[in-house]
This record gives sequence, C-alpha cells and structure tokens, in this order.
Amino acid sequence: AGSGPLLPDSVLYEIFLYLDHVDVLSAGLVCRQWHAVARDEFLWKELFYRYYRISREVPRHPAAVSWYDEFQRLYDTIPCVEVQALKEHNDQVLHLSFSHSGCLFASCSKDCTVKIWSNELDISLQHSSNMRPYNWSYTQFSQFNSDDSLLLVSGVFVGPHNSSSGEIAVISMENFTLLSRVRNKPYDVFGCWLNETNLISGNLHRIGRITSCSVLWLNNAFQGIESENVNVVKRLFKIQNLNASTIRTVMVADCSRYDSPDLLLDYEEQLAASSTCPVFDLGSDSEEEEAKPKQMLEPALQEFPDDGGVTAEDGLQQFFDDIMEGRVRPAMTETELETKVAELFVRNRTKPPELNLLSTDSNSKTKYLIFTTGCLTYSPHQIGIKRILPHQMTTAGPVLGEERRSDEFFDSLDHVIDIHGHIIGMGLSPDHRYLYVNSRAWPRDCVISDPMQPPPIAEEIDLHVFDLKTMKEVKRALRAHRAYTPNEECFFIFLDVSRDFVASGAEDRHGYIWDRHYNICLAKLQHDNVVNSVAFSPVEQELLLTASDDTTIKVWRSPRTVRIQQARKPRPRKLLFSWLMNQRS
Repeated sequence: AGSGPLLPDSVLYEIFLYLDHVDVLSAGLVCRQWHAVARDEFLWKELFYRYYRISREVPRHPAAVSWYDEFQRLYDTIPCVEVQALKEHNDQVLHLSFSHSGCLFASCSKDCTVKIWSNELDISLQHSSNMRPYNWSYTQFSQFNSDDSLLLVSGVFVGPHNSSSGEIAVISMENFTLLSRVRNKPYDVFGCWLNETNLISGNLHRIGRITSCSVLWLNNAFQGIESENVNVVKRLFKIQNLNASTIRTVMVADCSRYDSPDLLLDYEEQLAASSTCPVFDLGSDSEEEEAKPKQMLEPALQEFPDDGGVTAEDGLQQFFDDIMEGRVRPAMTETELETKVAELFVRNRTKPPELNLLSTDSNSKTKYLIFTTGCLTYSPHQIGIKRILPHQMTTAGPVLGEERRSDEFFDSLDHVIDIHGHIIGMGLSPDHRYLYVNSRAWPRDCVISDPMQPPPIAEEIDLHVFDLKTMKEVKRALRAHRAYTPNEECFFIFLDVSRDFVASGAEDRHGYIWDRHYNICLAKLQHDNVVNSVAFSPVEQELLLTASDDTTIKVWRSPRTVRIQQARKPRPRKLLFSWLMNQRS
C-alpha cells in the first residue's frame, strides 16, 4: 500500500464514521480492507475535511504531496506523547528556550536558578546557576545568542528597601561563568539579543504620576573586559509613555528573512507566490494613510491640529490660559490634565521617522525592534515597532547616541498595532515573517476613563497572527486556551512557533498545539497547574517542551518519533537463550 508507516485500524475505524451513509459495520469492513483504498485521493480528501472540520475553501498545505500524506502528517508528527518529566526545579518553571543548534535548552524558575539541559535521547541536566547571591528574586526569561556561545538570563532584582527592578545576566556557554550584569527596568522588558555580542535592555524615567519615558539601551556582553578601552553601552531610543503605560517584552525581527518564508499563511499569496516580493512601508497601509502618517502614530495631533503655524509652545500656553479663564469644559481630572499637557509637550519634541529606508539593499540589513506598549492604560494593549539601522547595531560612538536637537528629545515609532485587549504573550515564526500574539480581549465598546482602571479582560485567550511584511492581521484569531487572572495579576504566557505548528501555554493546566496552515487545534498537553511556557526544538519540530507551575518540565515527542526510537532500542534476550549461546561459545 505504498511506502511509509500505515495508519492503525483503530484510527481509520474512527474517521470513517465521519463519512455520510457509513455505519459501524461497514466502517469495520473498510478498516479490515483499508489497504485497498490507502491511496484513494478523493477518499482521503473527504476524510481530511470532515475529520478536522476544516472549511473546503482552505487549500491543502503547499508542501503536501497527497491528501493521505497530509492526513498522516497531522496524525503522526504532532509532539503529543509525553516521554519524560524533568523535576529538578523546586518551584514554578517560568520559561524555556532552545539553543539554535537544538543541542541545549535553558529553563528559568521561581527557585531563582537557570538550568542548562543537554538535549539527547534522554534529556539530562548539564549545569545550574543560582542567582540568589546577586540579590535576584527569581529568573524569568533566557535566550541564546546566534552562535550559542552566550546565554542571556533575565530576572527580578531586589534592590534597596525591597524595591524590585530587573536585571540581565550574560553567561558563557564555554565554562558557565558570569560575564556581565545589566540593570533592566521594568523587569518585564525581559531583554533580547540584537546580534552575537550586543543585547538590548530598558530603563524607565518617571516624568509625572502617569507619564514616563522609556529608554532602550544597547549593551556589550563583555562589559567587564572591554569597558576600559571602548564604550560598552549606547542609547538606542527614548520614547514617551502616556497614561501609565511602559515599554515591555522587547524582541528583534530580522527583515532579511522575509522574502524566503518557511510558510505563507495567506492562501491567495501561496497560489501566486513568486521569487520577488514588494517592500512594504512600515509607516502606512495605504496611500490614504501615507498622506497622514502622524495621525496614526500620535493621537494628540488628531485633537490639536496645526492651524496657522501654531507651535507646540503656543498651544501649551493657550491650553493653560483656557484652564485659568474657565474656557475648558468639562472640568478635567488631574490625570486627564497631565495627559493633555504631555501630549502637547511631545508634539514638537519628537524625532520624525527615518526616511529613504525602503530600498531592497537597506531593508535587507534592517532589523525591527518589537515591543508591547499602550496609550490608554497601564496594561499592554499595543505593539510598537521601530526600525534599527545598521549604524545603530554597535556600541561604538557616543554613549547617548547621535547628537540631538532640542526638538528631537523623543523618538517616534514606525508602526503601532492596536490589539484592543491585554497582551500576555508574543512569539516570532522561525523566518521572522509572522508575529503571533496572545491577548485577552476587552469588551467591544468599552471606554477607558481612568488609566489606572483598565477594562475587564476575557477568560478566552485569542492568538492573533500578524504579517510583518504587510503589518496586517492574517487569518482569524486562534482559540482554545484560557486564562483566569484579573488585570492587576495578569502574567505572561510564552508561546513558540515552528515551521508548521504554533504552541502556547495556558492557565487551564494545558499546553496547546495548532497547525499554522489550517488554523486548527491539534493537541492538548496536560499538566497539574498553569503552563507558563512552551518551546519547540529549532531543528526538530516533533519535539516540544512545556513548563508549568507544577515545577515540572515535560518532554513531548510525536507518535512517529516514539515509534522510531522504540524500534531502535535493542530487545533484551531471554536468559535461557543467552546461557545456551554462552555454553556453545
């Protein structure tokens, strides 16, 4: 019946019952004679759409050879078989990250350790670093650099008077020594690598009660060694925050990978795929938006348009005069007043976006800094995107970056994506073309009158997908996983994306796996408590790790991989047979 392992009768027996006019008896007969129809494409296509309940408008995966092979892929290659449980952590496990080679992975935990594991057939602990001697409360995030020689570890640092901030540590993978430490505020900026030797951290400066400035810094990983001779830090961007919002969860996308994606999610684009793709202007989605880009990026300009050449200073003075003379109605709260003043102040003190960045040559060397932010309340509800140019990717030059004029105090964002909900997770596809976002939606028509009281959030988690080449949402949001904590207690749930699958944790004690092409949930992976993080092996998507508040890391492999590994294991010979063979020899 062709090459490759065959589907078991029990599976065929179940799926044949989804066909019309097939009863239990005839299904049983078909199962016993299934090899006769194993390559009937019409039958497998029918089974596929009915069993997985997929709309017939969805085409077959572009890499699939046949419907039989595609059915077998979704049945046989999902990492849903638990093969190992790692219990070396003694508190909640918060995050997992693989090395690019797939040979190692790291885990972070509330027990304040970062553990390095060797990814072999039976996974084993290779090293554990305790961060409590450095006044850390716990470790929360890790990331290997591009050549796997360094590990970035982010944690919560306990400062004077028990105040908490963040700190980033860089650990050498050669001998597990601590190379440098960098402050990181707020701690949920996490931090990330920009290139092999430079990482991005954050700092926060309060301007008012609900107004602040986030500064993003580029740091050299080898600060202790090189600080006497060259700069080891440089300011990248300085961005104003309104209404108690801050920049958090930074990550870097490499634009050079866009034109060779692993998987195109737009079905029409799949059919019309060509070798060249147009370069997209991050600042606009259409000619109409391109004519008024500032209205999209700065809401203040919509309320205070430039008429007759009025400057920001004149507008601010006029605003104060209106308040003093009672012309501002209705009366503003202190919070509203601070926001209005901050909006007016920033109008002529923000550096405009860089121009002439859309040529193919420059775009291939450009990277995007992606982070969560907001403009209405403290809970993260927007995704900010800022270009990083080649000359900004080194700590060489002035510590505070290029010299700025007084009207360039802040940096503007190149694009903002509004989620209309509390963002609780983000992850890039391996080709960096697509951004996956976990969020908990706000009520549809909610109005935020107080930035310190965000709207209630849904228990259902929506998994949105955005194309970073077009800056548009593709497909409908994925659903299945749930979360229950309210706004003020809401925490990050990490997700991960492989070539064909996307996985996420959830508060309902399960990890989830979806197929990226068909947009369907394929598996639920059980734990005894909240699942905080998931991680696919970058070289073997049939291997998945899940980390949970139940203090365990579970290792999941696909049925196909488990079957192959079991077949390779030598079978123990019976004692009598061994004795006889020894006697003969």
